[in-house]
This record gives sequence, structure tokens and C-alpha cells, in this order.
Amino acid sequence: MGAHTDLDAVMTPVATARGLPNEHYVSDQMFVEERNAVLFKSWSGIGFAKDVPEPGDAKPIDFLGMPLVMIRDKTGELGVFQNTCRHRGMILIDKAKKIEGAIRCPYHSWCYALNGDLRATPHVGGPGNNIHEDIKRDELGLIRIRSFVWRDVVFVNISGNAPEFTEVHADLIARWSEHDQPLYHGGPGSSFKLPVKTNWKLAVENYCESYHLPWIHPGLNSYSRLEDHYHIEKQGEYSGQGTLVYRQLTGEGGEVFPDFRGLSDKWDEGAEYISLFPNVLFAAQRDHAYAILLEPVSTCETIEHVEIYYASPPEETPDLEALRDKNTRQWREIFEEDIFVVEGMQKGRHGAMFDGGKFSPAMDGPTHLFHHWVASKLAEARG
Repeated sequence: MGAHTDLDAVMTPVATARGLPNEHYVSDQMFVEERNAVLFKSWSGIGFAKDVPEPGDAKPIDFLGMPLVMIRDKTGELGVFQNTCRHRGMILIDKAKKIEGAIRCPYHSWCYALNGDLRATPHVGGPGNNIHEDIKRDELGLIRIRSFVWRDVVFVNISGNAPEFTEVHADLIARWSEHDQPLYHGGPGSSFKLPVKTNWKLAVENYCESYHLPWIHPGLNSYSRLEDHYHIEKQGEYSGQGTLVYRQLTGEGGEVFPDFRGLSDKWDEGAEYISLFPNVLFAAQRDHAYAILLEPVSTCETIEHVEIYYASPPEETPDLEALRDKNTRQWREIFEEDIFVVEGMQKGRHGAMFDGGKFSPAMDGPTHLFHHWVASKLAEARG
């Protein structure tokens, strides 16, 4: 398994390509290889900036076994650090909290500023002596992880050598430039998690395409039909789908959410749904947006973290709280309809004679693009 999988058949044009081999969905060895070659070497989503809104707020995150922590410093900048003391490797922060003063290691009380600088090393030179010539504080700050926040998602590049986020994703940033404006989270009722017994890639693949709408989402397909959708494909970056018939949600009294400001006519009845490789799913619509962060827990376990955003803060539109709740219920129902599909594909990948599958050149272009991207990352890492 692992490096022995054949990727050549994946990296051909969609008309002749096969999907990723079974091992990429069922092998623990392959899960580790993809962690290192795909998720750690790219800009992967790990969390949401809304979860650390104020200076001193900190939230620990386990990302594929690597302990990280998001911290908002005194200037308001969000940083991501390895959640490990530089002394003996103790975990520093074990739960989300407000840090008053310094980050203190619970083991020997080494203390760090919110920007990661090492500030105090009690008794390091012996009882009552807090300095030592061989303990150079300016060299022992917390290890900062490259990070970037886009559409409230916190992305990290663990390897540290990917091109800048704005360079890698310049095309999508430009494509959605009209939506480059504040996003206001809808509050506690606009967050939910879906644990799914599937490999993380199958959740990406399912989101890429609209081919399944008539059978899996009959309610959605009743007004946003398969023929109303178009493919979105950018090799090496993202893929997805758009619809020409986005329908605003309305309340019992005909109320609707306020639109984002200054959008072109395209967005009156259009919307786009994009998988930003590797593990974040986005939606851009006239009146609200969402982000789904796929947390790869294990080879066959994924948690989908869903957060919904609006053009106005919820405190300014308390009359729309019922509509926000209705919107959350609607999206949750749609996303839950996909669970049996991605779990069923996970079970199907244990079929020893499954050869990766055959793509429809007309319908599966966005999905093939993701397979091609994963295979390319693995091939590059394998040399």
C-alpha cells in the first residue's frame, strides 16, 4: 500500500481517467501519507476566526494529531502556534479560554506572551534565579505556524513552504471579489457539526458536483434543477458548481435576509458552491454564506463543521432570528441527505475489485479535478 499505489491513471484527462485507488480511502498508511504530502503541505482549514474574537482568546485544536492553538494577541492579530512548551513539550492550553496576562505552562511555569514570545523562566538557573546564560529566551518562543484568514476560516500551512495563500488562491479571491466584505456569523444557532463515517476526500468529492441532485436532494432539485447548474473548475486550486436559479429563503411574513452590498446582477438569482482544496467547502450567495471545514479524524472518520454567515450582525436584525433558525434547519437537512452517500461510498471502497471508478466526462469534471490534484500532490512528494 502507501507509495505503491498507481497514480498515473488518475492524472489523465477526465475521459480516460480512473479515480484514486481504494487504498486512498481505507488504508491507515495512506491516510498518514496524505496527511504529510497533501494536508500539511497545502493551506488547510483548521478553525474559524469567530471562535477567538477578542484579545486573549485562545482555542486549542488537534489537527491530524498535531497540537495547535489559535490565539488573538493584544493588537487583535490572530496567530496559530504549536501548542507545546519549548521546555519539556507540555501541552500549554487544554481548552478554549480567555488568557489574562501570559500563557503559562502548567508544568514548570514557563510563560509566553500572546504573540508567542518567551517572557519568564522561573528558577531556570536554580532556586530563585530566573535566568541562565544557556537559556536564550529570544530563541525559545512558541513555534508559530503560517496562517491566513479568509472568509473567517483559519488556514494553516504546516510545512511552511507553500506559496502565499493570496498567491495560491488568487483566482478564487478575484472570482469572489464582490463578496470581499464583512461576514457576520449568525450566532449559536448558525453552527452545527456532522460526524460522518467516511474518508474526508469523499465529502469533498460529493460537494464538487451537482450530478447527484435529482436523487439525493429532491427538495432542492425541485427549484434548482440539475440543468440549472454549471461546473466550476480551476486546475490545481478548486472546483465546484454554480446555480442560475438561487432562491432566497422567505419567512412567514415574506421577510428575507439583507443582501451583501454592491453585488452585480449575476448574484440576483445565482450562487456558487466551491471546494477549496484540500478541505474547506464554501458558498457565496446574495444574502448569506457558509463555510464547511472538514476535519479528517481518521481514515474513515470526518467531522463536518458548518458555520453560517450573513450581511448584517444578528443583533441588528433580531426580527430575523426565526428566519436564521429556518435557514440552519434547511441547510442541515440538505447536508444530512448526503451522509448516507459518502458513508456508502466509504463502504464501497472496501470492494477489492473496485478500480477507482469511471468518470462521466460531461458530469464529473469537478470531481476528477480534485482527484487529479490529490494525485499530483502525492506524486510530487514521492519525487
